[in-house]
Amino acid sequence: MRIGIVADSACDLPADFIEREQITILPVTIQIGQAVLADTRNDEATMNFLSGETAARAFEAESTPFTVQQVHDLFLTKLVHDYDYVFCITTTRTRSGIYDNAVQASYTILNDYKPVRAASGNTTPFALRVIDSQNVFAAVGVLVVEAARLRAAGETPPKIRARLENLALYTQGYMVPPDLHYLRNRIKKRGDKSVSFLSAALGTALDIKPILHCNRGDTAPVGKVKGLGNAVEKMLDFASSRVRAGLMTPTVGLCYGGDLDEMRAMPGYARLRETCAEHNVEVFETFMGLSGLVNVGKGAMVVAFAAEAHKFE
Repeated sequence: MRIGIVADSACDLPADFIEREQITILPVTIQIGQAVLADTRNDEATMNFLSGETAARAFEAESTPFTVQQVHDLFLTKLVHDYDYVFCITTTRTRSGIYDNAVQASYTILNDYKPVRAASGNTTPFALRVIDSQNVFAAVGVLVVEAARLRAAGETPPKIRARLENLALYTQGYMVPPDLHYLRNRIKKRGDKSVSFLSAALGTALDIKPILHCNRGDTAPVGKVKGLGNAVEKMLDFASSRVRAGLMTPTVGLCYGGDLDEMRAMPGYARLRETCAEHNVEVFETFMGLSGLVNVGKGAMVVAFAAEAHKFE
């Protein structure tokens, strides 16, 4: 059986992995003023887009996920020909409309695919499953990597589906945002009041950086540390401790809103890489996608993995 994997462009994974595993990307369109770009995970295009006046107004960005019709058309023009079963893994539905759009599209896709496949001489059934990762950024990538691993191992769609849906419950994403004022302005634009002006101003004045955690669709601060480098180090050292304790998949995801050499120079990075190597855990590093950058700001750092529930210390 030919199994396909689809993810939205807010899923942070290296371009070579996406190409090698033939992951289909659902673009998210970003508009800042009159500037518009469809995020297809092109690092150079992203950096060119976020420059000058556009960068200064990035917190005003409007994002538009693939519509129900666009998802429907992508499947019927390409995916129903190329695959027999497709897993569509999306950013958490609490932060993006792509999950709901994909679910709505799935009903019409399953109604309309038969004549399309028959026209190319294929009369076998087609099926798809939309998986809510219940997470964001590199944490979505943890599920995509596992889907590709299970596919390569020859697992059946029911087993892959059960594994991914269970794994989504235990996928952990941690982030240190560099600029609380930017984050406050962005979430205010989105109608989210979780970061007050007072906390943003206080954090900036004292150089306090929060460590944010996402799991099961909920995002909340789990720590506050003075200094960006110290906060990143604490987050990465905690990730190292979870690797030593044992992960549910041999995968750690890292994404950074800037040059990856800057990320690799951060305190705690080298120790995390060494710990992962010692425990046969593969690390997937990538530049943060445009969707993530406009939502959390340049310089944001994310680490992700799948592990049992635990307390951040």
